[in-house]
Amino acid sequence: MEDVFGKALLDYQNERYSEDIYTYSSLDEKDVMPLPYLFRGFEAMPPVEKKALALCKGEVLDIGCGAGSHSLYLQQKGIAVTALDSSAGAIKTCKLRGIKNTLHTDIATFEDKKFDTLLLLMNGIGIVGNLKLLDQFLSHLKSLLKPGGQILLDSSDIIYMFADDEDPENQENWKIDPENYYGEVLFTMKYKGVKSNSFYWLYLDFDTLESAANANNLACDLIFKGNHYNYLARLATKIGK
Repeated sequence: MEDVFGKALLDYQNERYSEDIYTYSSLDEKDVMPLPYLFRGFEAMPPVEKKALALCKGEVLDIGCGAGSHSLYLQQKGIAVTALDSSAGAIKTCKLRGIKNTLHTDIATFEDKKFDTLLLLMNGIGIVGNLKLLDQFLSHLKSLLKPGGQILLDSSDIIYMFADDEDPENQENWKIDPENYYGEVLFTMKYKGVKSNSFYWLYLDFDTLESAANANNLACDLIFKGNHYNYLARLATKIGK
């Protein structure tokens, strides 16, 4: 499979930046992913990311690390962090940026070590893809936690794209159909004329996340709520579970 995302990151890192990544989704939208933004420093990060980074503790696994901006910040703060991504180009980029600990693997199959903090930012829980896979995914993440560990993740509830923002009852009509959940979005990326394979990305409302967490004996707390349906959540093993 063509590593479109990784190629773009490496081009930027190696000073061959000439264009950005374009994304095409099942929401009939074309959007742009500016490469410089993926290499941003702490000051340019949104509040939800700054809050998550401040809550990181112990050994941290940065899942879906991309260009490694979050890992780099944590490493500079003296926190033991490992950057993980399924993109070979992303991991090469992280190494070039000076990140000491990296893993080129799929989080779904990783089971070699346990961590105090699992970090999934930039709508990190979206990696699940489909709602029906959420329970299995959270169970797997739980297995990677040390005693007293935590999962920090952010997402966005895109219900506003399907229903009138001012009508809560209208919005409720879109919740929750596991077979056709509104937050499952099909994406394709394009960079320098090359298209990636299509993939699903999950935009998850907090109530659904909380229910899935509780089903896995994980406490789920809403840590931060953004201005436009985005949020940061903290999941942790319940005492005695």
